Amino acid sequence: MKSLVTGAFGQIGTELVPALQSRWGKKNVIALGNVHIPKDFDGIVEIGRLPDKKLLESIIKKHKIDTIFHLVSLLSAKGEVDPSLTWDVNVGSLKDVLDLAKDFRLKVFWPSSIAAFGPTTPRQNTPQHTILEPTTMYGVTKVAGELLCQYYFLKNKVDVRSVRYPGLISWKAEPGGGTTDFAVAVFYEAIKNGTYDCFVQEDTVLPMMYMDDAIRGTLELMDAPKEKITIHTSYNFAAMSFSAGDLVKEIQKHLKLKVKYLPDHRQLIANSWPQSIDDKQARHDWGWRPQFDLERMVKVMINELENKLKV
Repeated sequence: MKSLVTGAFGQIGTELVPALQSRWGKKNVIALGNVHIPKDFDGIVEIGRLPDKKLLESIIKKHKIDTIFHLVSLLSAKGEVDPSLTWDVNVGSLKDVLDLAKDFRLKVFWPSSIAAFGPTTPRQNTPQHTILEPTTMYGVTKVAGELLCQYYFLKNKVDVRSVRYPGLISWKAEPGGGTTDFAVAVFYEAIKNGTYDCFVQEDTVLPMMYMDDAIRGTLELMDAPKEKITIHTSYNFAAMSFSAGDLVKEIQKHLKLKVKYLPDHRQLIANSWPQSIDDKQARHDWGWRPQFDLERMVKVMINELENKLKV
């Protein structure tokens, strides 16, 4: 494959790009970034700000791209600061990608999110087909994006695939403004300071996934035969669910940590999202199985972050 990854230096792209490079070779992976491009990045980089259809088309032609991993997005908390920009980036750029995929017969991966759900969605074991009435602009863009993906499949046979990511936990990329980022920030503060002010309540339960599972699942979805794909909006995608308090207690088995729970505006967003996800369709269609639970994830996060922060 000759892949283009937009948003290549965000939370997901930071780990997806090396995985693709390992699989297909560095010359076959093009990373599109805007800011925060690491000086030591070893690979092919294009620089630009999306939406920009002409830029995307020029990159597709220049590098003979056949697959796009379209990751660029403004996240939930940041999306509330500038809703218009969030719509333009999250939906406008996706529309451009899908138009180009139709014209150039490209395969596309686009990430949706549990933010597509809302306060009227069943919060326990949320089904694949359910009510989607989000109350954040980020969530609105994810629902619109899911419907766009399905539309382009039905009308133009574009091979576009998607999962609804839960909260993603990674040691490689620092927290980036999402509502679930407390589950990453707490590790940094535990290791550096031994204290953390958590912006959600102790009993806030949300679906989470360790990044290694997320990357592996994404590639498994893209590897699946086309005839196995039955969901053309976005697959439910799950690994584990835990409360902020559960996470803190698990970390305290390894580190000294004092936490104050000081809910802010992100608490309302978290309250509108599911606590657990039914992902049996993904398990049935393309064999999805998570490998990390809370205990294993915490051990790996602490070990990797202590090495990264040179504690």
